[in-house]
Amino acid sequence: MIKFLDLHKVNLQHEEALQEKFRSFLDRGWYILGDGVKAFEKEFAGYCGTRHCIGVGNGLDALVLIFKAAIQLGKLRKGDEVIVAANTYIASLLAILQADLVPVLVEPDEQTFNMDPDGISKAITPRTKAILAVHLYGQLADMETINTIAAENDLLVVEDAAQAHGCKMGAGSGQMEEKKAGNLSYAAGFSFYPGKNLGALGDAGAVTTNDDDLARMIFSLRNYGSETKYHNDFAGVNSRLDEIQASFLSVKLPSLDKENAIRRKIARRYLSEIINSKIVLPFYDGSENHIFHLFVIRTENRDGLQRYLSENGIQTQIHYPIAPHRQKALPQFHHLSFPITEKMHDEVLSLPISPVMTEDEIDLVVKMLNQWT
Repeated sequence: MIKFLDLHKVNLQHEEALQEKFRSFLDRGWYILGDGVKAFEKEFAGYCGTRHCIGVGNGLDALVLIFKAAIQLGKLRKGDEVIVAANTYIASLLAILQADLVPVLVEPDEQTFNMDPDGISKAITPRTKAILAVHLYGQLADMETINTIAAENDLLVVEDAAQAHGCKMGAGSGQMEEKKAGNLSYAAGFSFYPGKNLGALGDAGAVTTNDDDLARMIFSLRNYGSETKYHNDFAGVNSRLDEIQASFLSVKLPSLDKENAIRRKIARRYLSEIINSKIVLPFYDGSENHIFHLFVIRTENRDGLQRYLSENGIQTQIHYPIAPHRQKALPQFHHLSFPITEKMHDEVLSLPISPVMTEDEIDLVVKMLNQWT
Protein backbone atom coordinates (compact mmCIF):
# COMPACT_ATOMS: atom_id res chain seq x y z
CA MET A 1 0.00 0.00 0.00
CA ILE A 2 1.29 3.46 -0.94
CA LYS A 3 0.59 5.45 2.21
CA PHE A 4 -1.07 8.81 1.85
CA LEU A 5 1.70 10.20 4.06
CA ASP A 6 4.37 8.01 5.64
CA LEU A 7 5.26 10.08 8.70
CA HIS A 8 7.56 7.44 10.08
CA LYS A 9 9.64 7.58 6.91
CA VAL A 10 9.52 11.39 6.85
CA ASN A 11 10.88 11.67 10.39
CA LEU A 12 13.34 8.79 10.00
CA GLN A 13 15.44 11.10 7.80
CA HIS A 14 16.08 13.22 10.90
CA GLU A 15 16.32 10.40 13.45
CA GLU A 16 19.88 10.98 14.65
CA ALA A 17 19.41 14.74 15.09
CA LEU A 18 16.01 14.26 16.77
CA GLN A 19 17.50 11.79 19.24
CA GLU A 20 20.34 14.19 20.01
CA LYS A 21 17.83 16.98 20.64
CA PHE A 22 15.89 14.71 22.99
CA ARG A 23 19.03 13.77 24.93
CA SER A 24 19.95 17.44 25.24
CA PHE A 25 16.41 18.20 26.40
CA LEU A 26 16.65 15.57 29.13
CA ASP A 27 20.09 16.76 30.21
CA ARG A 28 18.99 20.41 30.55
CA GLY A 29 15.95 19.57 32.68
CA TRP A 30 14.09 22.70 31.50
CA TYR A 31 10.74 21.66 30.04
CA ILE A 32 8.59 24.77 29.45
CA LEU A 33 9.51 27.98 27.53
CA GLY A 34 13.22 27.36 27.56
CA ASP A 35 16.07 27.95 25.14
CA GLY A 36 14.60 25.52 22.60
CA VAL A 37 11.44 27.57 22.19
CA LYS A 38 13.36 30.84 22.03
CA ALA A 39 15.71 29.41 19.40
CA PHE A 40 12.91 28.12 17.18
CA GLU A 41 10.94 31.34 17.51
CA LYS A 42 13.98 33.27 16.29
CA GLU A 43 14.64 30.77 13.48
CA PHE A 44 11.07 30.65 12.21
CA ALA A 45 10.68 34.42 12.36
CA GLY A 46 13.85 34.70 10.30
CA TYR A 47 12.58 32.09 7.86
CA CYS A 48 9.26 33.90 7.36
CA GLY A 49 10.90 37.32 7.30
CA THR A 50 8.97 38.69 10.28
CA ARG A 51 10.14 40.48 13.40
CA HIS A 52 8.34 38.11 15.73
CA CYS A 53 7.34 34.49 16.13
CA ILE A 54 5.42 33.34 19.19
CA GLY A 55 5.24 29.59 19.78
CA VAL A 56 1.86 28.30 20.96
CA GLY A 57 0.16 24.98 21.59
CA ASN A 58 -1.38 24.38 18.17
CA GLY A 59 -2.63 26.07 15.00
CA LEU A 60 -6.15 26.72 16.30
CA ASP A 61 -4.79 28.51 19.37
CA ALA A 62 -2.53 30.57 17.11
CA LEU A 63 -5.54 32.04 15.30
CA VAL A 64 -7.64 32.44 18.45
CA LEU A 65 -4.83 34.32 20.19
CA ILE A 66 -4.35 36.67 17.23
CA PHE A 67 -7.99 37.66 17.36
CA LYS A 68 -8.13 37.89 21.16
CA ALA A 69 -4.97 39.99 21.22
CA ALA A 70 -6.39 42.30 18.54
CA ILE A 71 -9.47 42.77 20.73
CA GLN A 72 -7.33 43.54 23.80
CA LEU A 73 -5.44 46.13 21.73
CA GLY A 74 -8.64 47.77 20.50
CA LYS A 75 -8.11 46.73 16.87
CA LEU A 76 -11.26 44.61 16.98
CA ARG A 77 -14.33 44.41 19.19
CA LYS A 78 -16.40 41.40 20.17
CA GLY A 79 -19.18 40.95 17.63
CA ASP A 80 -17.18 42.28 14.68
CA GLU A 81 -17.50 40.38 11.41
CA VAL A 82 -14.58 38.45 9.92
CA ILE A 83 -14.76 37.33 6.29
CA VAL A 84 -13.50 33.77 5.73
CA ALA A 85 -13.62 31.09 3.05
CA ALA A 86 -16.68 28.84 3.14
CA ASN A 87 -14.67 25.75 2.09
CA THR A 88 -11.95 25.96 4.73
CA TYR A 89 -11.31 23.50 7.54
CA ILE A 90 -13.63 24.09 10.50
CA ALA A 91 -10.74 25.37 12.66
CA SER A 92 -10.77 28.68 10.74
CA LEU A 93 -14.36 29.30 11.84
CA LEU A 94 -13.82 27.99 15.36
CA ALA A 95 -11.01 30.49 15.87
CA ILE A 96 -13.27 33.37 14.93
CA LEU A 97 -16.12 32.10 17.09
CA GLN A 98 -13.90 31.40 20.11
CA ALA A 99 -12.75 35.02 20.01
CA ASP A 100 -16.42 36.15 20.13
CA LEU A 101 -16.31 37.40 16.55
CA VAL A 102 -18.71 36.60 13.70
CA PRO A 103 -17.63 34.55 10.66
CA VAL A 104 -19.00 35.69 7.31
CA LEU A 105 -18.53 32.93 4.75
CA VAL A 106 -17.49 33.57 1.14
CA GLU A 107 -17.37 31.12 -1.76
CA PRO A 108 -14.00 30.03 -3.17
CA ASP A 109 -12.68 30.47 -6.67
CA GLU A 110 -13.29 27.11 -8.38
CA GLN A 111 -9.86 27.10 -9.99
CA THR A 112 -7.64 27.79 -6.97
CA PHE A 113 -9.87 26.56 -4.08
CA ASN A 114 -9.03 29.86 -2.31
CA MET A 115 -11.43 32.65 -1.36
CA ASP A 116 -12.78 34.61 -4.34
CA PRO A 117 -11.80 38.30 -3.94
CA ASP A 118 -15.00 39.39 -5.70
CA GLY A 119 -16.95 37.59 -3.00
CA ILE A 120 -14.97 39.40 -0.32
CA SER A 121 -15.91 42.81 -1.71
CA LYS A 122 -19.59 41.84 -1.89
CA ALA A 123 -19.59 40.53 1.69
CA ILE A 124 -18.29 43.70 3.33
CA THR A 125 -20.74 45.49 5.63
CA PRO A 126 -20.32 48.27 8.21
CA ARG A 127 -19.71 45.51 10.77
CA THR A 128 -16.85 43.92 8.80
CA LYS A 129 -13.51 44.54 10.49
CA ALA A 130 -11.21 41.73 9.33
CA ILE A 131 -10.45 39.14 6.66
CA LEU A 132 -9.06 35.71 7.50
CA ALA A 133 -7.19 34.66 4.36
CA VAL A 134 -6.76 30.87 4.26
CA HIS A 135 -3.92 29.48 2.14
CA LEU A 136 -5.81 26.27 1.47
CA TYR A 137 -3.97 23.06 0.54
CA GLY A 138 -0.67 24.97 0.52
CA GLN A 139 -1.45 27.57 -2.16
CA LEU A 140 -1.33 31.26 -1.31
CA ALA A 141 -4.60 33.13 -1.36
CA ASP A 142 -4.64 36.18 -3.64
CA MET A 143 -2.96 38.33 -1.00
CA GLU A 144 -2.20 41.25 -3.28
CA THR A 145 -5.90 41.75 -4.05
CA ILE A 146 -7.02 40.89 -0.52
CA ASN A 147 -4.64 43.44 1.01
CA THR A 148 -5.84 46.07 -1.48
CA ILE A 149 -9.47 45.43 -0.55
CA ALA A 150 -8.55 45.56 3.14
CA ALA A 151 -6.68 48.86 2.78
CA GLU A 152 -9.61 50.43 0.93
CA ASN A 153 -12.03 49.36 3.68
CA ASP A 154 -9.80 49.72 6.77
CA LEU A 155 -9.83 45.99 7.56
CA LEU A 156 -7.29 43.82 9.38
CA VAL A 157 -5.93 40.88 7.39
CA VAL A 158 -4.93 37.69 9.17
CA GLU A 159 -3.44 34.64 7.46
CA ASP A 160 -4.49 31.11 8.26
CA ALA A 161 -1.15 29.67 7.16
CA ALA A 162 -1.64 26.26 8.75
CA GLN A 163 -0.92 24.54 5.42
CA ALA A 164 1.44 27.10 3.87
CA HIS A 165 4.90 26.85 5.47
CA GLY A 166 7.31 28.27 2.92
CA CYS A 167 4.86 29.57 0.31
CA LYS A 168 6.29 32.58 -1.49
CA MET A 169 4.52 35.55 -3.07
CA GLY A 170 6.34 37.15 -5.97
CA ALA A 171 8.90 34.36 -6.30
CA GLY A 172 10.21 34.40 -9.85
CA SER A 173 7.67 36.95 -11.04
CA GLY A 174 10.01 39.95 -11.03
CA GLN A 175 6.94 42.12 -10.48
CA MET A 176 6.83 42.35 -6.69
CA GLU A 177 8.96 41.89 -3.62
CA GLU A 178 9.32 38.25 -2.67
CA LYS A 179 7.69 37.47 0.67
CA LYS A 180 6.68 34.30 2.45
CA ALA A 181 3.40 33.21 4.00
CA GLY A 182 3.31 34.57 7.52
CA ASN A 183 4.67 37.92 6.37
CA LEU A 184 1.78 39.04 4.18
CA SER A 185 -0.63 40.45 6.75
CA TYR A 186 -1.17 41.81 10.26
CA ALA A 187 -0.41 38.35 11.67
CA ALA A 188 -0.47 34.69 10.68
CA GLY A 189 -1.31 31.48 12.47
CA PHE A 190 0.72 28.33 11.72
CA SER A 191 0.08 24.73 12.67
CA PHE A 192 2.93 22.24 13.09
CA TYR A 193 0.63 19.24 13.36
CA PRO A 194 2.73 16.17 12.43
CA GLY A 195 1.25 15.90 8.91
CA LYS A 196 2.14 19.47 7.90
CA ASN A 197 5.04 20.24 5.55
CA LEU A 198 6.86 21.42 8.68
CA GLY A 199 5.50 19.01 11.26
CA ALA A 200 6.32 18.46 14.90
CA LEU A 201 6.08 15.07 16.59
CA GLY A 202 2.94 16.20 18.38
CA ASP A 203 0.72 19.28 18.48
CA ALA A 204 2.42 22.65 18.04
CA GLY A 205 1.73 26.06 16.51
CA ALA A 206 3.00 29.61 16.16
CA VAL A 207 2.03 33.18 15.36
CA THR A 208 4.18 35.39 13.13
CA THR A 209 3.82 39.16 12.97
CA ASN A 210 5.71 42.41 12.45
CA ASP A 211 3.52 44.25 14.96
CA ASP A 212 5.39 44.76 18.24
CA ASP A 213 2.28 45.41 20.33
CA LEU A 214 0.50 42.32 19.01
CA ALA A 215 3.53 40.14 19.64
CA ARG A 216 3.86 41.42 23.20
CA MET A 217 0.19 40.77 23.86
CA ILE A 218 0.29 37.21 22.48
CA PHE A 219 3.46 36.41 24.44
CA SER A 220 1.44 37.35 27.52
CA LEU A 221 -1.89 35.75 26.59
CA ARG A 222 -0.34 32.36 25.77
CA ASN A 223 1.05 32.22 29.32
CA TYR A 224 -1.99 32.96 31.48
CA GLY A 225 -1.88 36.66 30.56
CA SER A 226 1.36 37.06 32.45
CA GLU A 227 4.67 38.72 31.58
CA THR A 228 6.04 38.41 35.12
CA LYS A 229 5.47 35.15 36.99
CA TYR A 230 2.36 35.27 39.19
CA HIS A 231 1.46 38.75 37.91
CA ASN A 232 -1.47 38.42 35.52
CA ASP A 233 -2.38 41.48 33.47
CA PHE A 234 -4.94 39.76 31.22
CA ALA A 235 -7.28 36.78 31.33
CA GLY A 236 -5.00 34.60 29.24
CA VAL A 237 -4.75 30.91 28.47
CA ASN A 238 -2.18 28.13 28.73
CA SER A 239 -1.01 27.60 25.15
CA ARG A 240 2.75 27.32 25.03
CA LEU A 241 4.87 25.60 22.40
CA ASP A 242 6.45 22.57 24.09
CA GLU A 243 10.19 22.85 24.58
CA ILE A 244 10.81 19.42 23.04
CA GLN A 245 8.60 20.09 20.01
CA ALA A 246 10.36 23.41 19.41
CA SER A 247 13.68 21.58 19.41
CA PHE A 248 12.40 18.99 16.94
CA LEU A 249 11.08 21.75 14.66
CA SER A 250 14.50 23.40 14.71
CA VAL A 251 15.94 20.14 13.36
CA LYS A 252 13.43 19.95 10.53
CA LEU A 253 13.20 23.62 9.49
CA PRO A 254 16.45 23.67 7.43
CA SER A 255 15.05 20.89 5.18
CA LEU A 256 11.70 22.59 4.54
CA ASP A 257 12.51 24.37 1.27
CA LYS A 258 14.14 21.25 -0.17
CA GLU A 259 11.15 19.11 0.79
CA ASN A 260 8.70 21.67 -0.62
CA ALA A 261 10.65 21.57 -3.89
CA ILE A 262 10.26 17.76 -3.99
CA ARG A 263 6.51 18.15 -3.47
CA ARG A 264 6.35 20.62 -6.38
CA LYS A 265 8.32 18.19 -8.56
CA ILE A 266 5.82 15.41 -7.82
CA ALA A 267 2.93 17.81 -8.47
CA ARG A 268 4.39 18.70 -11.87
CA ARG A 269 4.52 15.01 -12.76
CA TYR A 270 0.91 14.52 -11.72
CA LEU A 271 -0.20 17.59 -13.65
CA SER A 272 1.60 16.60 -16.86
CA GLU A 273 1.06 12.84 -16.76
CA ILE A 274 -2.43 12.29 -15.35
CA ILE A 275 -4.73 12.40 -18.34
CA ASN A 276 -8.29 11.35 -17.59
CA SER A 277 -11.35 13.32 -18.69
CA LYS A 278 -13.20 12.31 -15.50
CA ILE A 279 -10.60 13.96 -13.28
CA VAL A 280 -10.12 17.70 -12.72
CA LEU A 281 -6.54 18.51 -11.74
CA PRO A 282 -5.68 21.42 -9.43
CA PHE A 283 -4.54 24.80 -10.74
CA TYR A 284 -0.84 25.61 -10.49
CA ASP A 285 0.92 28.56 -12.13
CA GLY A 286 4.37 26.98 -11.79
CA SER A 287 5.68 29.40 -9.15
CA GLU A 288 6.64 28.91 -5.51
CA ASN A 289 3.28 30.22 -4.32
CA HIS A 290 2.22 26.60 -3.82
CA ILE A 291 3.95 24.10 -1.52
CA PHE A 292 1.46 21.30 -2.28
CA HIS A 293 0.70 20.40 1.29
CA LEU A 294 -2.07 18.53 -0.48
CA PHE A 295 -2.57 17.58 -4.12
CA VAL A 296 -6.34 17.76 -4.49
CA ILE A 297 -8.19 16.49 -7.54
CA ARG A 298 -11.92 16.59 -8.23
CA THR A 299 -14.23 14.00 -9.74
CA GLU A 300 -17.99 13.46 -9.70
CA ASN A 301 -17.54 9.83 -8.59
CA ARG A 302 -15.15 10.60 -5.77
CA ASP A 303 -16.12 7.67 -3.54
CA GLY A 304 -15.83 5.25 -6.44
CA LEU A 305 -12.38 6.54 -7.33
CA GLN A 306 -11.23 6.31 -3.74
CA ARG A 307 -12.37 2.68 -3.51
CA TYR A 308 -10.66 1.86 -6.82
CA LEU A 309 -7.37 3.40 -5.72
CA SER A 310 -7.49 1.60 -2.37
CA GLU A 311 -8.11 -1.71 -4.12
CA ASN A 312 -5.00 -0.99 -6.20
CA GLY A 313 -2.76 -0.20 -3.25
CA ILE A 314 -3.03 3.59 -3.11
CA GLN A 315 -4.20 5.35 0.04
CA THR A 316 -6.02 8.69 -0.35
CA GLN A 317 -7.77 11.16 1.95
CA ILE A 318 -10.71 13.55 1.63
CA HIS A 319 -10.04 17.18 2.63
CA TYR A 320 -12.81 17.73 3.59
CA PRO A 321 -15.95 15.57 3.34
CA ILE A 322 -18.31 18.03 5.06
CA ALA A 323 -18.42 21.79 4.49
CA PRO A 324 -18.17 23.85 7.72
CA HIS A 325 -21.66 25.34 7.33
CA ARG A 326 -23.09 21.81 7.26
CA GLN A 327 -21.25 20.55 10.34
CA LYS A 328 -23.41 19.46 13.29
CA ALA A 329 -21.26 21.62 15.56
CA LEU A 330 -22.30 24.83 13.74
CA PRO A 331 -26.12 24.80 13.50
CA GLN A 332 -26.22 28.59 13.19
CA PHE A 333 -24.92 28.22 9.62
CA HIS A 334 -27.17 25.38 8.45
CA HIS A 335 -29.58 27.72 6.68
CA LEU A 336 -26.85 29.01 4.38
CA SER A 337 -26.23 27.74 0.86
CA PHE A 338 -22.86 27.75 -0.88
CA PRO A 339 -23.21 25.74 -4.11
CA ILE A 340 -19.54 25.94 -5.17
CA THR A 341 -18.31 24.94 -1.71
CA GLU A 342 -20.83 22.11 -1.41
CA LYS A 343 -19.90 20.73 -4.84
CA MET A 344 -16.20 20.85 -3.95
CA HIS A 345 -16.71 18.98 -0.70
CA ASP A 346 -18.58 16.26 -2.61
CA GLU A 347 -15.84 15.90 -5.25
CA VAL A 348 -12.38 16.53 -3.74
CA LEU A 349 -9.86 13.74 -3.22
CA SER A 350 -6.27 14.16 -2.01
CA LEU A 351 -3.57 12.01 -3.64
CA PRO A 352 -0.35 10.88 -1.93
CA ILE A 353 2.33 13.55 -2.12
CA SER A 354 5.35 13.77 0.18
CA PRO A 355 9.11 14.24 0.06
CA VAL A 356 9.68 10.51 0.68
CA MET A 357 7.63 9.13 -2.24
CA THR A 358 9.60 7.01 -4.69
CA GLU A 359 9.46 7.30 -8.48
CA ASP A 360 7.85 3.86 -8.63
CA GLU A 361 5.11 5.00 -6.28
CA ILE A 362 4.47 8.11 -8.37
CA ASP A 363 4.39 5.96 -11.51
CA LEU A 364 1.75 3.70 -9.98
CA VAL A 365 -0.46 6.61 -8.89
CA VAL A 366 -0.34 8.06 -12.40
CA LYS A 367 -0.97 4.68 -14.04
CA MET A 368 -3.97 3.82 -11.88
CA LEU A 369 -5.58 7.23 -12.36
CA ASN A 370 -5.14 7.03 -16.12
CA GLN A 371 -6.67 3.56 -16.20
CA TRP A 372 -9.71 4.51 -14.15
CA THR A 373 -12.97 4.51 -16.14
